[in-house]
Amino acid sequence: MKKNVGYMDSIIRVILGTLIIAAGLYYDSYWGFIGLIPVITGAISFCPIYRLFKLETVNPNAERAN
Repeated sequence: MKKNVGYMDSIIRVILGTLIIAAGLYYDSYWGFIGLIPVITGAISFCPIYRLFKLETVNPNAERAN
């Protein structure tokens, strides 16, 4: 599975996902589970939607360094 989510994109996903989960807990709503999607895709640096639309935010120079 090739990474298609860049570093800043993954940081933003994890932060926003955490905020969605926190809002779900605060309002006692199951909608907070939606926050798991950006957290997981940010943590593994892969987004199936990006793959579908042939997008990627990975810096090609950073990919070679790994």
